[in-house]
Amino acid sequence: QVQLVESGGGLVQPGGSLRLSCAGSGFAFNIYTMGWYRQAPGKQRELVATITNGGTTNYADSMKGRFTISRDNAKNTVYLQMNNLKPEDTAVYYCKANRVTREYWGQGTQVTVSS
Repeated sequence: QVQLVESGGGLVQPGGSLRLSCAGSGFAFNIYTMGWYRQAPGKQRELVATITNGGTTNYADSMKGRFTISRDNAKNTVYLQMNNLKPEDTAVYYCKANRVTREYWGQGTQVTVSS
């Protein structure tokens, strides 16, 4: 019954922007830390950003200043605003929810940055 459904991925030109959304259901969204991770072909999955239930954010160094994570607990949704996208950002982006001993993952959404 636990679900994390990502949306908003697609093809964008370098320098463009995308806003990813992740809608959660089947768990107490408001008390979970939420996060975005990504995985490019042939690469390991890496952290993009996280946001706690209290609103504290954390970003990977390469994403600082370009990406912004936010959440709307009333909508059980976490967002990732991505600006000034680069070809190196091309990857499948995954939504994650975790709370101590529990961890849930979405199926991912493809982001392709190309001219």
